[in-house]
Amino acid sequence: MQDDWMIARKQGRAGRLTFNRPKALNALDESMAGVIETALDQWRDDPEVALVIIDAAGERAFCAGGDIAAVYHAGRAGNFELGAQFWRAEYRMNAKIAEYPKPIIAFMQGFVMGGGVGVGGHASHRVVGETTQIAMPETGIGLIPDVGGTLILARAPGRVGEYLGTTGGRIGAADALYAGFADIYLPEARWPDVIAELTRTGEASVIPRGFQPEVKGFLAERRPDIEAIFGGKDMAAIITTLEGMETKFAAETLTTLRRNSALSEECTLRLIRMTRALPNIREALSNEFRFTLRAVEHSDFLEGVRAQIIDKDRAPRWAYRLDTLPEDLVARLLAPLPREWEIDFDA
Repeated sequence: MQDDWMIARKQGRAGRLTFNRPKALNALDESMAGVIETALDQWRDDPEVALVIIDAAGERAFCAGGDIAAVYHAGRAGNFELGAQFWRAEYRMNAKIAEYPKPIIAFMQGFVMGGGVGVGGHASHRVVGETTQIAMPETGIGLIPDVGGTLILARAPGRVGEYLGTTGGRIGAADALYAGFADIYLPEARWPDVIAELTRTGEASVIPRGFQPEVKGFLAERRPDIEAIFGGKDMAAIITTLEGMETKFAAETLTTLRRNSALSEECTLRLIRMTRALPNIREALSNEFRFTLRAVEHSDFLEGVRAQIIDKDRAPRWAYRLDTLPEDLVARLLAPLPREWEIDFDA
């Protein structure tokens, strides 16, 4: 079982999944998601596989996100089904990782963004190191934190999830542990030996504990401001609070929020809170799919991808500002889907 960009094999007592697309920062496409899902299905009842290890080739990234260029080009041509097909397959795979009955250990170096969080962020044992940089930056491309990201954000302390989700802020290992994107810090020089021991023993307990990141995080220190700002009932209230503050953090946050898609930010805020009320991986993915299914046709997604990924001019022309954002559009994008459009997680 092997794909050029995602390698699946058994080794010792472990099932091994390795991202193998380092030149593209291990960006995840539908075929790679399919390899992961097929492997997990085959290993679920395989007595030779005691646990699953997910790692990545290259030093720069575990997985820097989903490969959405094809979805963009299809959408520009009027084909809105390709995106739906991709997200259905990806979300089904995300749920299988989160619900897997055997330990899954993810070793996440370098960039871990978007689709990478959907793979590594739902593993039972989430290992980060000194190069780890995690983000859900989707509001910058007119999307929302998906792949179950709203579940991780909803479970983050206080309003940290709202802050990270709407701004797309990037965090290192210490803050990944604090915010709940990771469980274990382990210096990356030790990873090969630990992986070898995992494959030999099939015991997740061999992962060393007790190491602490050398670089301090910033989220705990900024929690008072985050709580004061991101408890607002909507993005307009959050912006008003920021405009009344005179701190460097407030100014930087305001600049970021004004740069991202207002439509995506408002929908992100509501999705995180919807998931917090019912924190379940399938519910989170189903709620996210309400937006992403409609995103190519009805949101800022095509313009955001054009600006950030296709033309790379970094100057998206968003359809709305927060003060012109139609409530009925937000409501339509987040409205429940007809049953026949929903994801079949048990397919």
